[in-house]
Amino acid sequence: MVRSLLVIPLLAAALGGIWLARGALQRWRDLRAAQTYELAGDRWPMLVRAAGAMVCGVCVTALTLLTALGAFGGLGHGDQEPDRAEPAVDAVSAGAGEGAAARQQAAPPVVAEPAAASATSSPTVASRFDSVGHPGGGELLQSAVLGPDGQPRNVRVWLPPQYAKESNARFPVVVMHAAAPNKTADAEVPDVFEGINSALQTGRARPFILVTPEAPNGTAHPCDLVAAAPAAVADDATLRTTIAASFRTLPPGPASWGTLGVEGGASCAAAAGLSRPDLYGVAAAVSGRYDAAALAQTGAEAPAGSAAKLLLAAAKADSAGLDAARKLQAALKAGTGPAAKAEVRISDNVQDYTPDRERLRLVRQAAQYLAEALAKAS
Repeated sequence: MVRSLLVIPLLAAALGGIWLARGALQRWRDLRAAQTYELAGDRWPMLVRAAGAMVCGVCVTALTLLTALGAFGGLGHGDQEPDRAEPAVDAVSAGAGEGAAARQQAAPPVVAEPAAASATSSPTVASRFDSVGHPGGGELLQSAVLGPDGQPRNVRVWLPPQYAKESNARFPVVVMHAAAPNKTADAEVPDVFEGINSALQTGRARPFILVTPEAPNGTAHPCDLVAAAPAAVADDATLRTTIAASFRTLPPGPASWGTLGVEGGASCAAAAGLSRPDLYGVAAAVSGRYDAAALAQTGAEAPAGSAAKLLLAAAKADSAGLDAARKLQAALKAGTGPAAKAEVRISDNVQDYTPDRERLRLVRQAAQYLAEALAKAS
């Protein structure tokens, strides 16, 4: 009877130790990746998990000896299994409409004031941004903003948790591009907010606002269109004016605006960063496939006087993605004009148990790279 009672805490301690050890190993890998690309990392989560794993190991050893000897007379309380830290993320999905509606009634929506006339002839519009959820510990809002064709398109804006806490602060902006027409990037990469918030929590970087405009219609592959004609990028003057009028952002420019693309949207981000280094101070492309020749030509035709900064990230097992990144890096280095001056980094050391976990860690690495680069520039 005594031995059977000891089995429960023994298994709990063993499982807890395995979980904590795996978490410590993952944190150690993240720290190695951060050091490789000169990114900041926090050692405490790794140390805490390692210490917890050691404590569990001691408990397993003691309980094993007690079970073998049958010397434990009574069990008042079993060894408690370590609490698992659940990520503070609210998933945004189609089924969350009722909860979002309740939150919307409790707090007034953000309403954009009419923006001042922009330098271009693009029309401006006063947009009402309504709350649609709280993923990644922040707040996600949505509105319809006029596109370059004069038709309204959906635009989603994610505010980091610090936005509500720092009422007088202004934040950098990262524009995330979608790969499919009539979609926003967060619909394609639903865990992007979790990855970004994780980067902001573990890194020593300034938080930023994420803007995900709906990809333009008219082609099945909007990013191919952007690579060939950078003017087709979803981030136009009207969108920038509306975002600046609606939220506490830093002025658009290379010191405060960046761009991000994941998987199908990676080539959009690369094209936007290479074609407009005068607007985007930094760009990050994750798990992409690139037309190296087209992007090198795009970079060569960029405005003179500024050099693009680009991170190309892919999982260690993604040989096709890493090959595409290296070909793009070589094509830019051999290019002409501003393309040859582009600062291109390749991240190739992310490895995890599943593709979803690898994507989450790649997004976290890209977000940390963007946040730190923008903080240094500003």
